[in-house]
Order: sequence, then structure tokens, then C-alpha cells
Amino acid sequence: MGYNFSDHFLIKENSKFEIKKHNTNYKGKINKDEAKQLLEVEKEKLRVLQEKLYADGSQSLLIILQAMDAAGKDSLIEHVFGGVNPQGCEVTSFKGPSTKEYSHDFIWRHYLALPAKGKIGIFNRSHYESVLVCKVHPEYNLSEEVWKDVKQFDQKFWENRYESIRNFEKHLANNGTKIIKIFLNVSKEEQKERFLDRINEDDKNWKFSSADITERGFWDDYQKAYEEAINQTSTESAPWFVIPADQKWFSRVAAIQIIIDKLEEMKLQYPKLSEKEKNGLAESKAKLENEK
Repeated sequence: MGYNFSDHFLIKENSKFEIKKHNTNYKGKINKDEAKQLLEVEKEKLRVLQEKLYADGSQSLLIILQAMDAAGKDSLIEHVFGGVNPQGCEVTSFKGPSTKEYSHDFIWRHYLALPAKGKIGIFNRSHYESVLVCKVHPEYNLSEEVWKDVKQFDQKFWENRYESIRNFEKHLANNGTKIIKIFLNVSKEEQKERFLDRINEDDKNWKFSSADITERGFWDDYQKAYEEAINQTSTESAPWFVIPADQKWFSRVAAIQIIIDKLEEMKLQYPKLSEKEKNGLAESKAKLENEK
């Protein structure tokens, strides 16, 4: 592909990630037309690799997408995965937990949505909401019924949450699930423009909610929460990639390369037939060719 986005946007374990130092409008040396052409080429490569993952059947791939509102998660899923076989790929979009989900631990509902071996699972938002929106609005944690007062959500509480997430992801990695975590890093200015587009264009009105403006008021708190979550949970087996998202065309081509690189690292193989099975194929072929 000629561009090494995997290394460029990787947040290494124990490195000090500072969100303000990451340019949301970075485009490297690639332009929009080149990116569109590359995306089409890479989509075909992804299609082949996804088929091989399905045929191999020994591993799965979990892609976690997190971002501020209007950063482009939905459109990235559409443009990057539009050509893969839907039998081998499933998207789960997590909203606020239900009463039943609140009656379990915060990871339970995410465990239920994990991809089976041979498949790609995409989490549009994820268990990280418990250290993002629930950190900005700690009162949400009270719905779990374990705690009775927001004063209980101290530093130790959050350290335990990060530890639970690291252990969950380590367990998955040790049992055949490869993990890619992508944070689409959009600027506050670009978010404003995208919100205005949703308001001004009739066919985009459905994408907008007045609650989006309320949450925008907590921008700095969310940036701090993302920074800490990424620093606490980017590990060798479950790394975070921080992709500039002010230009959607760039974030899509960067994301697809990261995904392809991970699939290639998995060294997937089509199943090899035994001699008995090969002989059976030869016999079947002969019977078909000799049919009258």
C-alpha cells in the first residue's frame, strides 16, 4: 500500500499518550483521490482475508470503534466493510444498558456479542463506555445497584474498571480473538460543522439529537477520559490506534490498512484436505465428468 498507518497511529503499551499532541486533520502525503482508489483496492484484499478467516476457523477478529459524536464511526463501517460477506461479519451497536443488562456486571453484554471463531465482530461503542460516558457522568454507575453514592467512585474504583477491561481483553487474546481498538480522533471544530450539516440537511436530521449538544458541553471531560482510558488499556495484545478523523476519507483508508495488517499477522490458512478427502474429490470429479 505504501503507507504504514499501523505503526504511525499505534499507541504502544506504557507510552504516554497525550490527546492534544495528535493532529486530528493529519493526512500524511496522500490526497483524497488517491485514498479513494486505495480504499477500493484494499476492500478487495479485506474481502479475501475475511473469507480465509472464515475458512480457517481457528481465530476471530474483534474491532472496537470509539469516538466522540459525529466522528464517523457509522460511515467508516459502511465504507470499509461494505464488500465483505455478511455471514462472516457482525456489527453490534451498544446503546445505554437495559434493566436486564444492568443486573449483570458491566462487561456481560459485550461478552455475549463477541465474534465466533472464523468471524469478524465490530463493536460500535463498547465496554469502554463504562470508563468514558460513565466517568463523565459517574451517577450512571448507580444503576448497577452495587454502589449507593457517587462518592464511592474514587480513583480505586476506576483503577478496578481498567483492570477488569485489561483482564477481559487478555483472556480473549489468549483464546484466539485478535483485538484492534480504534479511536477516531475528531476536533471540536469539525464536530460542530458535522452537527450543523445534520441540522441543515433534511435527509440528515434523523442523525441529530439535542442530547448531542448537551454532551458537547462536556468536551474537555471526554477528552481527558479518552486519554486516560487509552493510556490504561493499550496493551500489546489489545492495542489502541488513534486515527485522525477530521477527513473521513483518510480515516477510512488508515483503518482498513490497520485491519488488513492484523489479519495478515494471523497467518490464516485454507483447510488442507487429507489424502482420503482428496481421493474423494477425484472420485466425485470423475463421476460428474462421466455423467450422461
